[in-house]
Parts: sequence; C-alpha cells; structure tokens
Amino acid sequence: MNEQTNLPHKERHTQNRDAITLKILLIGVLIVILIIPMFMIQNLISERENTAKEATTEVQQKWSGPQTIIGPVLTLSYTYQDEKGKNKTGYINYLPDQLDITGDIETQELKRGLYEIIVYNSSLELKGKFISKDLLETNLSRDIKWNENATLNLGVSDLRGICEQVALTWNGQKYNMEPGVNPNSIVYTGTSIHLNVSDLLTPDKTIDFSVKLTTKGSASILFAPVGKTTNVALNSNCPTPSFSGAFLPSEREVNPNGFTSKWKVLEINRNFSQVLRSYQPDLSNYTPSNPIRPGEISIVSSSIFGVDLLFPVDHYQKSTRSAKYAFLIIVLTFVVCFFVEIVQKKNIYPLQYLLVGLALCLFYTLLVSTSEHISFTWAYLLSALATTTLITLYMVGILKIKKTAFTIGGLLVCLYTYIFFLIQLETYALLVGSIGLFVILAIIMYFSQKINWYNNQ
Repeated sequence: MNEQTNLPHKERHTQNRDAITLKILLIGVLIVILIIPMFMIQNLISERENTAKEATTEVQQKWSGPQTIIGPVLTLSYTYQDEKGKNKTGYINYLPDQLDITGDIETQELKRGLYEIIVYNSSLELKGKFISKDLLETNLSRDIKWNENATLNLGVSDLRGICEQVALTWNGQKYNMEPGVNPNSIVYTGTSIHLNVSDLLTPDKTIDFSVKLTTKGSASILFAPVGKTTNVALNSNCPTPSFSGAFLPSEREVNPNGFTSKWKVLEINRNFSQVLRSYQPDLSNYTPSNPIRPGEISIVSSSIFGVDLLFPVDHYQKSTRSAKYAFLIIVLTFVVCFFVEIVQKKNIYPLQYLLVGLALCLFYTLLVSTSEHISFTWAYLLSALATTTLITLYMVGILKIKKTAFTIGGLLVCLYTYIFFLIQLETYALLVGSIGLFVILAIIMYFSQKINWYNNQ
C-alpha cells in the first residue's frame, strides 16, 4: 500500500527535476545566443568611435593639427681645415641661455555632422637671450673661423596654423620672419630669418630677443625646453586639460572656467647641451598630422612637454565600458525570472526569455545613439528608463502579478544605477566591481537555498 502511494510522488519528483534541468539548459542556451547581438553592438560602438575619429582628423587637416613649438634656435656656420688642408664648412645649433614662453589658449568646439571637435587659437610670446660665453667656449678647434651670418629658426610643426606674421625683436631691431628653416638646424619645419651675429662672437655679449606667435591648432600644444632655463606659463579656458610629455607643470590650477599652468625646465633636466652639431632629420616617416612625438625625428623630441586639450566626456569609451557588463545584467535578470517561475509557479516560455534579453541588448543601441546628441548622463538615464519600463510592463502581462513585475523592474533600476556609478570610476572600478559581484552572488545563494526546487514535501 505504501509503495503504491509513493510511486506517483516519485514520478512527480522526477518530472519536476527534469523540467527544471531542461529549463536551466534552455536559459543557458539563450544567454549564449544573446552574446551574438552583444558582439554586434560592441562592433557598432567601435565603428561609431572610428567615424568620430575620422571626422576629427578631417577637421584637423582643414583647421590645423597639434602644434609643437621648438626654439628659437641659432644655426651658425664655421670654416675649418681638414687633415688635407682643405677648407670645410661645419654647422652648429646654438640654444638660448634663457627662454620664457607665455601664452593664452582659447578653445572652441567645431561640429562635423554629429561630432564635435575641440580646436584652439593661441597667442604666444617667446622672450629670452643668447649669450656669447657658451658659444665661444665650445669644444670645437680653435682654428675655426665663424661666419657672422647665421639663421634664427623657430620650429612650428603645422605651418597652416600660423595666423599672423611672426614678428621678431632682435637686439632692439624688429624683423618679420620668413617661411622655411635652415636644413642644418634641429628644427625641421617652421620659420626663420638670416641675422648678423657678430656681437655673439665677442666675449661677454648678450642679445635679447622676443617673438610674437599667433597660431591655431587642435588636440594639443607642446614645447621643447631649448633654453638653459626654460619657463612656460599658459592660461586657457579649457576645463579638462591633460598635461603630457617629459615634464609636468610645477604649478597648476584647474577649475570649471579653465586652467593656468607653469613649467620650469633646467639644462640639467634634459638630455642635450646648449651647443648641438648639425642635425639631418630623417623625414621618411614624417606625417604632418602627428608631428614631433617620442621616437621621431628631432633630437629634442624626448624632452617636449605641454598640454592635451580634451573633451569633457568620451561617451564612446563609457558606452564600451557599459556594454562589458551586459552579460552580467542578462544573467541576473534571467536568474530572477527563473526564481519567479519556481516560487510562484508561473511559466515563462523560452521565447519570452529571448525577448527580455533582446530588450536588454537594445539598451546599448539606445545609449550610443542618444549620447551622440545629448550628454552621456541623460542618455544613460533615458535609455535605462525606457528599457526598464518596457521589461516591467512585459512582465506584468506575462506574470499577471504587478508586485512581482515591479520587483523585477526595481532590480533592473538597481543594476543600471550600479553600472552607471561603476563606469564613472577609474581608480577604484575593479575594487567596487569585485565587491558588487560578491554581494550579488551572496544574495542569489541566499534566496536559492530558500526555494523548494522539486516541490517535494
């Protein structure tokens, strides 16, 4: 009698177990299938980001690219006799004893279709002095004969950005600099002027100079510390600078209205002297869109420094970071829906799971498309609200229990809020993410042990 009574119970137990196992397998397959649209969405984000970069490059080509300022540098020639007694000509580059650069940088945003590109106008003044001491004490042979005519070279990486005539004041005399540089200079593109430097060939002489340079550019402005003492002071309305290069500012202040910064670089801080031999650059790998970067053609390139002028928000980068958590959101949503099935004995069909997963994937397409028109924060809020509302109303129709459906909607709100704050973090993103995942797993484990999985007594 007991065996006959227990048999149906065992059969029901087996059927429940098999049904639950099959449902778990189906949910796992659906999660794997949903990885495909997520990869497609990540590729979409990368494609839109590349399109934005192409728009930036196009604007830079028409406006002006990143600017690197080198100089001014004097290129002098001298005559000497070789071992056979023949006259030869040699060249050196003589650097200023003091170089002070002050400038104002006014940024603005240009639009190219949907994309905004930051550009700037700069007004710079380069002041300093050359002294004869280091020149006359060079380790060249004393039998040389200096040429009194020299070339003063000012390096400007993108000449299209020069907006006004480059005005030079040299030893009290005013000149206008001309295009092109001495091929024996360490400067490979810029402006120059031929000068008589006989005063520098006599002991204890000092020549003061000043250059007024008005340029436009994009992305960054960099300087080379060619002075024995180089001081740079910049003011700008850009609120999001990134100081880059070999030296960071000794003083800086950044606020919502812009920034001020000051650098001081000494001769001992750089890896070249005040007197440099003739330098012939290799132009084979030169590209105007990316001039004077570490490892390229100038002997002073390893010592350049300056500031990158950035956008306040890189929404594509944040969208990419957000999409990396899509798998987590899909898994957690499916787990909650599965728990609801078990506890409330409601059937949610595989197609309905798939539709919920697709809605979760569409969140990221909404996020990318709306963030191209409005701020990332508002785009995230609207996309999360639309997705949560859609899934909540859909669950109301499936479960016929508003309380449970709104609970699932509340879970999604918590998840999207957690992900939003997580992608804002940089230094502590891994720590906060790890702690959050641990807490989520602990909650799932707690509720899973409360469920009567096989509906047994």
